[in-house]
Order: sequence, then C-alpha cells, then structure tokens
Amino acid sequence: MIGYYVHHHGDGHRQRALAIAQAAGGGITLLGTGLTGRTGRIPCVDLPDDRLTAGSFDGADHVGRPGSLHYAPLDHEGIRWRVAKIADWIASARPRLFVVDVSVEVAMLARLASVPTVYVRLSGHRTDRPHLDAYQGASALLAPFHPDLDDEAVDAVIRGKSFYASGIGAAAAPEHVQTDLVVGVVGRGGQPSDGALWAEAARAVPNRRWRVIGPCTAPRDTPPNLELRGWVNDADRHIASAGVVVGAGGDGLVASVIANRRPFICIPERRPFDEQHCKARRLSHLGAAIVSPDWPASPQWPAMIERVEALDPAALAGLHDRDGAAKAAQWLVAMAATPIRQPSA
Repeated sequence: MIGYYVHHHGDGHRQRALAIAQAAGGGITLLGTGLTGRTGRIPCVDLPDDRLTAGSFDGADHVGRPGSLHYAPLDHEGIRWRVAKIADWIASARPRLFVVDVSVEVAMLARLASVPTVYVRLSGHRTDRPHLDAYQGASALLAPFHPDLDDEAVDAVIRGKSFYASGIGAAAAPEHVQTDLVVGVVGRGGQPSDGALWAEAARAVPNRRWRVIGPCTAPRDTPPNLELRGWVNDADRHIASAGVVVGAGGDGLVASVIANRRPFICIPERRPFDEQHCKARRLSHLGAAIVSPDWPASPQWPAMIERVEALDPAALAGLHDRDGAAKAAQWLVAMAATPIRQPSA
C-alpha cells in the first residue's frame, strides 16, 4: 500500500499522480482536496481545504511559524481535520510508503507518523530550510523531468537522491499538425490570461490562426484569426496539432510540448522559488524553446514565430520518456516492498 498526497494548486499534481497510480495497476491511494469524482478507479481520500480564502492559494499564511515549515496558519478548522484525516488513514491503512506531491508539512506529518516518504522535487531554487529538511527526511526524491532540465545549481547530494522520470502524464497525441495554427495554453495555476494581449499577438501575425485554450478574458475587439476555446479536457490534442505553442512554464504544458515535439515559445510566470524561470532557462540553453521573460510587444511576434520554427525538434525528443510513468510506478512499488532497516544501536 502506497499513499500519494496530491496538492490542490493547479491540476498538474493530480494528473501526475493519476498517471503513476494507473501505471502501478493498484496499491496506490491518492489523498488531497477536491479529488472526489476526479480519480477514475483510483481510490482516494478527499481532505478538508486548508486555504485561507476559498479557491485561491498563494502559499502564505501571514503569521510567524517554525523555520522548517512553509504554511501553518493558526486556528484553521480545515487544517485540523486535514491533519487528523491523513494521520487516521496512515494508522488504518499502514502504508509502506507515502509520496508527497508537494507539501513540506505533509512530508513532516508522514515522517512523524513513522512512514517512509518520497518527496516530489520540482524545478526552481528550493534551497530554503523547509525544503532541505523535507529532502533530508525523505527516503528518496522523485524528479518528474529529464535530468538535463535540472537546474545547474542543484546540490550533487540532492541529485544523487533523485529518481528522474520524464514524461509522466504526457503522451504524444496522434494529431495532424496544422502549420498555420498557433495554440496558446493557459493553465489553472494562475490568474485568467488577458484576452487583449492575445488579440494584439493575433493582429501582429495575421497570416496565422490563433487558438487559446484555458481560462482567458474576452477582449473588447476580437480579430477574425483569434479563437478563445476556454477550458478543454483534451489539451494534449490541441498542442499536438499546433504549428507553434505559446504558454508559460508549468509542468503539464512543458511535458506535453516535449512529448509532442512542438515548437514552443515559453513566457514563464512568476512562481515561488523561480520554478518556471529556472525551467525556461534550461529549455533555452538546450535549444528546446524560445523564451521571453515578459509578454512580447506586438512587433516582436513575427520574428519570434520564425525563430521558434527554426529550432531543431531533436532537442525536445531527447527530453521525453514515453515510459516515464511506468518507470516511476515500478520504482515506487519496489521501494514500498523493500524492508525497512533500522540502524543498529
């Protein structure tokens, strides 16, 4: 039995957990907020919400806290019941392993409950004390990306403790590429995108069709070559059919772009620990994407489209493992089956 904690910010954590659980073929239970009805046949435990404001989460609790924690607001009923429910599940299910994707506090809770943990290590400069304590307390780390995308500043000890598994939750969609189609992708991890900016980009490159998927505001004046689709459940299919993909540096989008080998203009968004900017720098260094630190001005778009189409698709191909989820699942199952050896006195 393996427990797998799923963070509720965005949707990438859930998609990654589902891919691994499905590949394992059983024995994994997901724990997280808002999972009911969204895990298929994978068993889940729905946890009370820990957010200070319903529907939003910035990771800040605005109170003093111990230096080894990120998020510990006081007098929050949801957190009390959340902690109790996780601890109760651990006591009842007696898991051999607990995967944490991601939460320093849940990792500490599982370790305090005497369960070996695997911490999912994301991109970015995560050298603060809470992260390092969670890494130290974990039996191993799961890095859901190719090692070439890892930040060069990551300590060798942390790299050595990491199991790299790229391609988790991302599969190549067998779609016919429409070379004149630019697909803009907006995830759930941030605010709705500004439709007026997409309208400007579409006007700047009028010989291309522009389609935006994900939450986006409607511009006052929509050009005829711009289509706003809103949230879709088949984002991989849209990405696979695109001549060019434009979006931020979130895990789900980057993994899909890599899996489908699509020319990618990456406009990283601000995230804690510079997660997206670190990932974008590695993509640029490898020649796998064109990166713009800010939203491009209208005159820049035509040249950017030409530059990204000139990139070698082989740079993306080398970053994808179509068996990533299966390899991660096999590794976790093997870890759970390994006897725990207590140090001798």
